[in-house]
Amino acid sequence: MPTQKANAVWEGTLKSGKGVMKYGDVTGPFTFASRFENGEGTNPEELLGAAHAGCYSMFLSALLSEKGLVPTISTQAKVHLGDDDGPKITLIELESQVSADGLEDNLLQELGAIAKQKCPVSRLFTGAEVTLQLTLA
Repeated sequence: MPTQKANAVWEGTLKSGKGVMKYGDVTGPFTFASRFENGEGTNPEELLGAAHAGCYSMFLSALLSEKGLVPTISTQAKVHLGDDDGPKITLIELESQVSADGLEDNLLQELGAIAKQKCPVSRLFTGAEVTLQLTLA
């Protein structure tokens, strides 16, 4: 499997500085305000949430595909940053809507739980609680 790359540059102090994260063709500016307040720009947690939503959706798609289903999956990740002896990701809430002809809710719940547990990004977050709400669309 290929090794994926991303980079970031930060200039200045924590509160007055600014940074840019780059991955692929995407560039995301970030600041103290975009991370810890409601300022414009992105932040590492938002990007981790996007990665988690994408990873989970792909893993669930693989499991459903093995059952002969062709799904459409839309996943949102809410990443909570807490502070216990320094900032820490404390909770990730995955919310996913799935549709596929012939898909029954009991199979969706079973495979959804497996995908949540086994997708590579979920495995990264062993120190954070990861919850899942699945809806059959």
